[in-house]
Amino acid sequence: MASPISANRAELLAIANSVANEKMIDKSIVIEAMEEAIQKSARNRYGAENDIRAKLDPNTGDLRLWRVVEVVEEVEDYFKQVSVEQAQKLQDGAVVGDYIVDPLPPVDLGRIDAQSAKQVIFQKVRDAERERQFEEFKDRAGEIITGVIKSVEFGHVIVNLGRAEGIIRRDQQIPREVARTGERIRAWISKVERSNRGPQIFLSRAHPEFMKKLFAQEVPEIYDGIIEIKAAARDPGSRAKIGVISHDSSIDPVGACVGMKGSRVQAVVQELQGEKIDIIPWSEDTATFIVNALQPATVSRVVLDEEEGRIEVVVPDDQLSLAIGRRGQNVRLASQLTDSQIDIMTEAESSEKRQKEFAERSKMFEEELDVDETLSQLLVAEGFTEMDEVAYVEMAELAGIEGFDEELAEELQSRAIEALERREATYREARRELGVEDALADIPHLTEEMLVVLGKGGIKTLDDLADLATDELIARKREAPRRRNNTDGPPLKRNVREGDKGGVLGEFGLSEEQGNEIIMAARAHWFEDEEPAETAAPAAEEAADAESSQ
Repeated sequence: MASPISANRAELLAIANSVANEKMIDKSIVIEAMEEAIQKSARNRYGAENDIRAKLDPNTGDLRLWRVVEVVEEVEDYFKQVSVEQAQKLQDGAVVGDYIVDPLPPVDLGRIDAQSAKQVIFQKVRDAERERQFEEFKDRAGEIITGVIKSVEFGHVIVNLGRAEGIIRRDQQIPREVARTGERIRAWISKVERSNRGPQIFLSRAHPEFMKKLFAQEVPEIYDGIIEIKAAARDPGSRAKIGVISHDSSIDPVGACVGMKGSRVQAVVQELQGEKIDIIPWSEDTATFIVNALQPATVSRVVLDEEEGRIEVVVPDDQLSLAIGRRGQNVRLASQLTDSQIDIMTEAESSEKRQKEFAERSKMFEEELDVDETLSQLLVAEGFTEMDEVAYVEMAELAGIEGFDEELAEELQSRAIEALERREATYREARRELGVEDALADIPHLTEEMLVVLGKGGIKTLDDLADLATDELIARKREAPRRRNNTDGPPLKRNVREGDKGGVLGEFGLSEEQGNEIIMAARAHWFEDEEPAETAAPAAEEAADAESSQ
């Protein structure tokens, strides 16, 4: 009859083999856990202060137990140290500083010890299984995966992926799609995170990448890289747009994505619960791509404002509703697809806007330059919009305007420079009334007008400015496309990104490089304050040496 320890070892080995096969993890991990459990039981028997090691043969179950002790001249810790005399009995030639092995007789694992060992093993196995799951899925973000719906908890869908579980959060589901337990479902792996409870696998059916991956599965040309989806935008469950381009001039990208009698696109539509998909030819020319993105509406013209980062699209009166779409859907998707802020307006609105801008600029030149209405309107008609354009444009360009001569051009530039100086003086006075430090005026790229805006924003000292991040200073406020709730109402605006209020100086169009220079210049005095402290000690030493020499 087998001894108790042999029986327990046989039982634990059987568990190790079973668990390793069932959980698909390396048997050595289970054996290691078992050795750790035996070590724990042995320490309980011989004393927790001992450094006890265990080695279990994974094939036979033979167990070796030993205690590791250090050879010392004078023993202070009887559990982990041994004298040279005692060490010589255990190992010939042992000297001070050696670590030797003191064999221990095997212990009988009682019922409590065996249960404790099992718990240690199962914990190790769970940790190993979680690590295996994470290693298996960590590089699969961006793929489409198929699973079975396990449950729906608080609106979140739990999906059984075979060796792990994923979650489709409520905001990543297709609206009005009903999830039923036991049904198969496809989703896009958005990210995989490590956690104490195992890998967190986040899935999505609402992300534009899910639609792009579905097209790659249905359209061989996309999978092969002949056709590329350059951009995608979705209103999940309702409508979507994708911009495609062909790298082979003989293949029509739109036709290839649609397929014979719409077979390819319909397969994607069915997976997306009837979501209508507009397939649009992508173009490097922004204006052309925007015209395509607003289909099926007809566009009269596109005006790009690079400084403001806005795009004005003019459509015929009868195309306004079509261009905007139901609840602004068409223009919103076109905006996302082109990553641009699009303003939609009719011919009449565009004409009214141009007339208003023409009148405002003419009035500004007339007052600031002290010229008659005809001359100011002529400047605006030639494309001049700001005073500094008149002040610093090439003399030849200004004198080359029909009806102008060099003498008139010189006079206009002189008056423009004076007007700018008056404007700066006015802003300087306003800035000082707000309490903005003069030191801020020495920072590059900052004008007096900008300093007034900073002062109104509560930024009045170098430290106030230095505490800002670049984005907080220069980020532009992004707005949604102009749209109408109905064709009779006035144009409305709202923010594309909730809470995106832009930087303090966002209206001035400063570049990121300029913003960084401003922030660093404001922080320069922080480092200057440290220099005297660094040089104070050497200076004091020099003074002391001079006194002693005298």
